[in-house]
Amino acid sequence: MRAQQRGVTAIGWLFLLTPLAIVFYTGVRLAPIYLNYLKVSHSLDAVQSEAAPESTNAKTIAISLGRQFDVQSIDYPTVKDINITRQGRSWVVDASYDDQAPLFANISIQVAFHKVVQIGNPGSEQ
Repeated sequence: MRAQQRGVTAIGWLFLLTPLAIVFYTGVRLAPIYLNYLKVSHSLDAVQSEAAPESTNAKTIAISLGRQFDVQSIDYPTVKDINITRQGRSWVVDASYDDQAPLFANISIQVAFHKVVQIGNPGSEQ
């Protein structure tokens, strides 16, 4: 009587585990970028909650954001990369930036981030 083979061979395991290893490695490379984005998002939310719309201007928002970036140890994006614009009686702080993570040799992954907060009354247009 002939014995039947059961299970997966070593080559089969290689075909099964290689895509999983690549996905895991990509996640490991992207984790610091997403953690940095969470810090940027938290900093923008903190600036939004602490700013008084009546006495705020672009310079005070930039200074407050710079302090938050120093506390959170954010190197990229810098405060100069953040757009602070006036929209009616409120201020819009827009953090739109791209970040890259090297993957294999000359292959990189580029991720685009976009976070907008509004300081002041959104319904009060001039």
